This record gives sequence, C-alpha cells and structure tokens, in this order.
Amino acid sequence: MSEAAERIAAALRGQDNLYGALRAAARSAPVGVEEVLAALGSAPEGDRLRAVDKGLLACLIRDGAGLPAVPQAAAIIDWLGRAPVAPMFAPDIAASRHMALLTGGQLHEMPAYSDPAFDAWFATQGVDYGLGPYGEKRSVYTAAQFADAASAERRMIHMGIDVFAPAGTPVHAPLAGRVRSVVYNADPLDYGHTLILDHVTEAGTFHTLYGHLGGSLPTLCQPGAEVAAGQVIAHLGDWPENGGWAPHLHFQIMTDMLDQQGGNFFGVGHESFWDVWQQICPDPNLILRLPEGAFG
Repeated sequence: MSEAAERIAAALRGQDNLYGALRAAARSAPVGVEEVLAALGSAPEGDRLRAVDKGLLACLIRDGAGLPAVPQAAAIIDWLGRAPVAPMFAPDIAASRHMALLTGGQLHEMPAYSDPAFDAWFATQGVDYGLGPYGEKRSVYTAAQFADAASAERRMIHMGIDVFAPAGTPVHAPLAGRVRSVVYNADPLDYGHTLILDHVTEAGTFHTLYGHLGGSLPTLCQPGAEVAAGQVIAHLGDWPENGGWAPHLHFQIMTDMLDQQGGNFFGVGHESFWDVWQQICPDPNLILRLPEGAFG
C-alpha cells in the first residue's frame, strides 16, 4: 500500500463530505480507488465509499491530482462539435416553434414537470416543443434517491436536455451506434423506459441516453443491434410508462459509463463538483444543435 493512499485515507477519516475530501486529498498524486479503500480498511468512511460508484471516485481522484477527470472527454467533445448529426425530431426543433421551460420560477404559472396539470398548461402555449436546459439546478431532486452514502449533498444539477412534445412523438437516432441497453427503470421520478446507445469513434467511445420513453421501445431496439442515423429508435412515453413525468425526452451524453452497468445512469449531478460532471456528461447540445438563445 502506497504512502499516498495512506495519506488520502487519513484525510478522509471523520469527514462528512467524502467526495470533496477525496478530491482535495488527491492533489499530490493519483492513486487507485481500491488502494484508498484498502487503506481505509473497516473504517466507516471506507464502507461509505464502497457504497457509491467507484468510477466517479476515480474521476475525482484524477481531477484532484490535476489530470483530466475523463481522459478521453476533450477529444470526444471536439469530435462531437464537428460531426454531422441527424435531427432527433421531425420537424426539426430548430425550425419549429419552441420555448424554454425553466424551473427556477421564471414561468410562475407553469406546473411542475411531475404535476399532471402540466399537460393541459403546455397545450395552451402554442409551441411544438418545450425545452428543459442542461446545467439547471432543480429543486424537484430532493428525494432520498438523489443522495448517497458519501455525502449529504443532493444531486440537483440537470445533466441532460429535456424535449417536451406529445406522447407518442417519434425519436430518431442522431448518430449511428449500437444498442447497449433497453431497460425499464421503474422507480418514481426515474427514467421509465430507457435506451442507451454506444458510439465508437476515432476520438473514443461515448454513449447517449434516451429516457422517459414509451412502451414501444423493446419492439424498436434490442441490445447489440446496430442503429443508423435518422432511424426511429423510440417514442415519447406517457405518464404511466415514463417514470411519472409529463411526456418528454431526457437526452444525455456520457463520455464514461463509470460503474453504471444496469441500463441506468445519473441524470443529475452534484453542484459542488459540477466541473467534473461536465467532463463525464458534456452539454447535449453538442448533438441536439438547438439555436442560440433557445433557453433565453
């Protein structure tokens, strides 16, 4: 066991926010997550870290040591900025009537996305699409499922872009890829029917997530299948099948799947290390290509 791992373990003991403490303690040298856990042994802090995503811990250690949290992130972001993409909706959002659906009180009369009254309100807005922004801090994410053993901080920063449209609206693949998973995430306020695609490029492999989908998903996509850019891969789900939300798509990019292997992924991140999350889940507008000013 290295001296650096022992030093990091000592810095973690007695800390409430283990994410922040780990990031700060890793400044002198990067070490492996398992090495830190071994140094902690049976200490309560070790048990708390074993209960959370080890890939995320590795990102924090690399960042704390002055390295990229995700080594391939910069190359993938650059590639996405140049890659041709197919519109995900028809008609294309950029050429249609759309509005920003901000949750910070800017639209005083707007019901919450999880309020059944939202549908009737949205239908009166005279637009084809509603848009929920990337990077928005959302108070709806205060339930216990948005916290974990390493920190009392709730994950509240939205890592996708939401596109609101009627249930049943087709969703098209923006890029060619391979189906990684087709899963129903059934927890309240989870994704419901969820699709994850893998995309292999010269810049590295990245992944796209499509959440809150309809029950047609398993008939359109199966794990391992190839999809073409422009292909219909899903439909927007209605309330009973999409996790309990107004019909919309949550679209997200992941440059690293961390240790999330069950067909799900974090949809919101921690404000205290949002800079790290931005490397893991960069702005989905790299693919959606919404016009400037789409979110006000």
